Amino acid sequence: MVSVNDADKDPLKILGELRVDIDRIDSDIHALLMERGEIIDRLIGVKARMGGGSAFCPGREAEMMRRLAERHRGLLPLDTIEGIWRIIIATFTYVQSNYSVHADIAGGDASMRDSVRFHFGFTVPYVTHHGAAGVIDAVAKADGDLGMFRIDGGATAGAWWTRLEGADTPKIIARLPFVERPDHPAGMPVFVVAKPLFEAAAREILLFSAQLERWRDGLPSTLAAAGVDIIGNAADQYGLSLLLAVPARLGEAAVKAALHTAHAGHVRLHEVGSHAARFAFHRTDALKPVV
Repeated sequence: MVSVNDADKDPLKILGELRVDIDRIDSDIHALLMERGEIIDRLIGVKARMGGGSAFCPGREAEMMRRLAERHRGLLPLDTIEGIWRIIIATFTYVQSNYSVHADIAGGDASMRDSVRFHFGFTVPYVTHHGAAGVIDAVAKADGDLGMFRIDGGATAGAWWTRLEGADTPKIIARLPFVERPDHPAGMPVFVVAKPLFEAAAREILLFSAQLERWRDGLPSTLAAAGVDIIGNAADQYGLSLLLAVPARLGEAAVKAALHTAHAGHVRLHEVGSHAARFAFHRTDALKPVV
């Protein structure tokens, strides 16, 4: 490796030595990626002997992204590092079990395309739909595909989360980006849906579909005081439908208690997914949970 004390050396010689170092590092990176591929090949074999299992591990992916942001230093932007790692993870998941990403472009193709490509790369097929409902239906019919749409499901999507009710329907498995920060190149908040993962699900935040008889003026503040966030609301055949998020440590009981306190009347409550907790990264700070 070239010494940092090179003021007295010929600049052309230094450049040559530095390029040798860069070539060595590039070769090492390539070798390590191929080694990772060999390990994934062994992992596929182990999973096959165990009867299979999901290739998606959203909780593990979120934790990897947090560790990456915490330890990153130096000249290379974190955006680049995160993008590289997202492509590595998504592509190695793809070689374990081929899948496509179905995405809602009703809110504009450019931002959704950027988000899909940043988080899943160019190897994974990208299939477009107009509306969250279309994405959910496509995932329900596919074998192992993912779906992506804005967390509000689009301004005219209605109570799309009711399509996630039921034991075998698709569920929300992630909220992207895993690490939030100002000027993120794919910072649009999106949900990822898949068929139920069971053992591989990230369950730091639980999501519920709630159908209420009526709206009360104090409902948002009562829910907020209990630690429950209203992610979406729309009218449906039962009256009012809400998409609610609550920390797993509080659980379903906290949601029911808050709705009872708010005098919401008869309530139908269904868990429709879960995801890792949101984390924000600031250039001068460590990762911090989003409150």
